[in-house]
Amino acid sequence: MSAPIGIDELLERVRVGYTRVDAREAYAVSRAGALLVDIRYQALRERDGLIPGALLIERNELEWRLDPRGSHRLPEATSHDLQVVVICNEGYASSLAAASLHALGLHRATDLTGGFQAWKSAGLPVAPA
Repeated sequence: MSAPIGIDELLERVRVGYTRVDAREAYAVSRAGALLVDIRYQALRERDGLIPGALLIERNELEWRLDPRGSHRLPEATSHDLQVVVICNEGYASSLAAASLHALGLHRATDLTGGFQAWKSAGLPVAPA
């Protein structure tokens, strides 16, 4: 059995498996057809607003909604080649979520460095909740 690791080390390990995107890159790939997936909980969305066009999927439902072979998938979950950018509030939970999507075979999944707060700070579109 291997020694336990902390969350910081876990984040480092999972982030090695893919390239994260910054806010401007996330905006550009979304305009080119990638799915932006907001996993923030409702209170944060109500407080800070929404990214227009982003899918709202609670973190505990993410894998079920985006698995192209799943019985509970969203219509947008069309293939394992789907490009997905997962967005949480500050870019931590989204890294673990992106790694989980990779484990399902969604090899183009990534997350937004700095999360929604980075998106908002970059002056990108935000709508009221």
